[in-house]
Amino acid sequence: MEKMTFKLRVWRQPTPNGPGKMVDYTAKDVSPESSFLEMLDVMNDDLIAKGEEPIAFDSDCREGICGSCGFMVNGVAHGPLPGTTVCQLFMRHFKNGDTILVEPWRARSFPVIKDLVVDRGAFDRIISAGGYISVSAGSAPEANEIPIAKDIADASMDAAACIGCGACVAACKNASAVLFTGAKLAHLGLLPQGQIEENRRALRMVEQMEHEAFGACSNEGECEAVCPKSISVSVIQRLNRNYLRALLKRT
Repeated sequence: MEKMTFKLRVWRQPTPNGPGKMVDYTAKDVSPESSFLEMLDVMNDDLIAKGEEPIAFDSDCREGICGSCGFMVNGVAHGPLPGTTVCQLFMRHFKNGDTILVEPWRARSFPVIKDLVVDRGAFDRIISAGGYISVSAGSAPEANEIPIAKDIADASMDAAACIGCGACVAACKNASAVLFTGAKLAHLGLLPQGQIEENRRALRMVEQMEHEAFGACSNEGECEAVCPKSISVSVIQRLNRNYLRALLKRT
């Protein structure tokens, strides 16, 4: 199989508060079947062998499940393929000799830690604010004790597919987190077990989202377009309804 060569322009920023810049690299002898992260691994091995600092980026499962990886590839979150995480983006989807721009998520709420690594702790704090169901400890309940219609269960599972990678925030011109927050509200609130705390959950999570300085929804759908799990913007509509209802009941 013919090897490929790419010219990479990568954002390098050694410290959170230090200056950063684009640095040019050449990735040679790249297998078309390697993933984008595997290509960076090989390039980092070469940098280390030369005594240079490797490019920092997040990754974990590399199966498109955990949501750890994520950065901009040619200005698009996770790269050009829809419904794909950057760890599942393969080099065969580029042309030999291409110049590829690689940058971290750009959002005030996702400050750069180093190179392509950003702090996504704001998502964790939104979840901690209310993204859970309060239950008494004990044995697991019978799975079929509460009948749930298939369409409701399917919608809940679709929303639960969100992996919290942050691509929606990076793609939005307002750096909004409503797709993420809406998905977390929907996957719990659609089920009977989650509806008891639905109003309190909506208030806490939306207010925490605003506290984290995420912007307002731009109503342009960039978030859905780049979401690796194809989360629908319908969860944003549900979030708005839930939050308004919760506000009215609180007042």
